[in-house]
Amino acid sequence: MAVDTMWTGSEKYLCDRELAQAFHMARVIGMPLLIEGEPGTGKTELPLQFAQDMDLDLFVYPVGSKSSVDQFVAKFDHVKYLRDSQVEILNAQRDEKGMKSSLSTGGRHTENLQDYVLKGPATKAFSTPNSVLLIDEIDKAPREFPNDLLYALSHRKLVMPESGEIIEVKEENMPAIVITSNREQELPTAFKGRCVYHYISFPPKETMHEIVEKHYPKMNDELQDKCINLFYQMRSLGLERAPATRELLSWIKYLNSFKKAEALTKVNKVEGMGVLIKNQKDLQKVQTRLMGKNPNNN
Repeated sequence: MAVDTMWTGSEKYLCDRELAQAFHMARVIGMPLLIEGEPGTGKTELPLQFAQDMDLDLFVYPVGSKSSVDQFVAKFDHVKYLRDSQVEILNAQRDEKGMKSSLSTGGRHTENLQDYVLKGPATKAFSTPNSVLLIDEIDKAPREFPNDLLYALSHRKLVMPESGEIIEVKEENMPAIVITSNREQELPTAFKGRCVYHYISFPPKETMHEIVEKHYPKMNDELQDKCINLFYQMRSLGLERAPATRELLSWIKYLNSFKKAEALTKVNKVEGMGVLIKNQKDLQKVQTRLMGKNPNNN
């Protein structure tokens, strides 16, 4: 896929110029794009929407506290290999006894070690020219995980365990790699050095209106204004966990299930806080500051 043109978003995704420029640069020079920013600002949606909009194969690796390079790249199935080895011995014994039937290994052969390599999303992406690879929330991984990725990112090469097979991709066929982080822990400097970096700042009101309109183009203007104004009021209260864009869109989805008058009433009463506010202290602050309620009174 040619990367001479900049992708600026899709029907459902608003990609601002700075983010579009960083993503374009990463694709041109064949480097991963590392995106940081607070949760709910659309980091994960970028590769998902890009793959869908451009009709590209998408491979996703959601990172967790027990993530390893074996899961991400490939691992050798020793159990299956041992089982098939035993089956081959049994078949040889059956053949010696003149038995015509044989046990099946599912078409695998122990002399072909590649039959026992379980390929992860990285290998699948590297084997699919011009695909998209998302490494989501890498800051949740053990410290050694990003360090172990340095060789693959630097050389565009993966070595399969046991079989020694090399999966290599040319720069022009590199998958578009997007790595997201919520900054729960600092990433190694050497790892960041292999990436194009971009921080997504929280969008201003004007941009938020554009985002909402992409998702709900037929939304009533008065209802949209009230929702967005209240949303930014909440974010200005110094909450422990301020609501993010995805929470606003979920709240609007709920409100749009009602007729305009009823939806406006619900906004004025600040109904549906469970989708916006995520802990008791923040809820009490919203009730006191925005709703005029004493949280100690029932």
